[in-house]
Amino acid sequence: MSGPPDEPGPPEEPGHPDEPGPPAEDRWHMIRRRALTLLIIVLLIGIPAGYLVISANQSRDSGRQKEAKYAATGMTEGWPSKLQRRIYEVPVPVPSEEVAYYETNNWRTSRLYVQFETTVAGLDAFLAGLGLDRDALRPQKIAISDRAQQVTGWEFGGPGPWWGLVHEQRDPAPTQDVVVNMANPDYPMVYVVSHTVP
Repeated sequence: MSGPPDEPGPPEEPGHPDEPGPPAEDRWHMIRRRALTLLIIVLLIGIPAGYLVISANQSRDSGRQKEAKYAATGMTEGWPSKLQRRIYEVPVPVPSEEVAYYETNNWRTSRLYVQFETTVAGLDAFLAGLGLDRDALRPQKIAISDRAQQVTGWEFGGPGPWWGLVHEQRDPAPTQDVVVNMANPDYPMVYVVSHTVP
């Protein structure tokens, strides 16, 4: 026996002809809307990315200029190792900027050339590390030799005032020749040549 035939459900009501549907978007409006969306996305992503690229290039160019400047004189940008600072007794203070160094060794004398810009407190800490204080500095004393200036490219004829000292110690302890540029008294620039007999 077969069951009763499926009864048809209620008929679907046709839409009211009086209700207008959403207007169809013509091709021009669609292209314009997509272009505007794309422009907004490009601006939101592209502008910050552009700034990052420019900043990175400027930083890289600055680093290359510093490398070229130091390479021309043999100086290496950065801090000498802890071992070098200990052997040559050059206590580079924290904070310090513009730090660079160069080491030479031969059978007679070993030398470490160091430069750094620091604060007033940093200068005092550096001098204290040598067992000295500010009174040891003498005005217009260029304690670093012409030969050492040629090796490093340092020039002590520019605007000063310049202060200097020689911290002489008996061998094998190193002797330090120090020149300080106080043109900016808040951020003195310090130049040191420490030499020792191996």
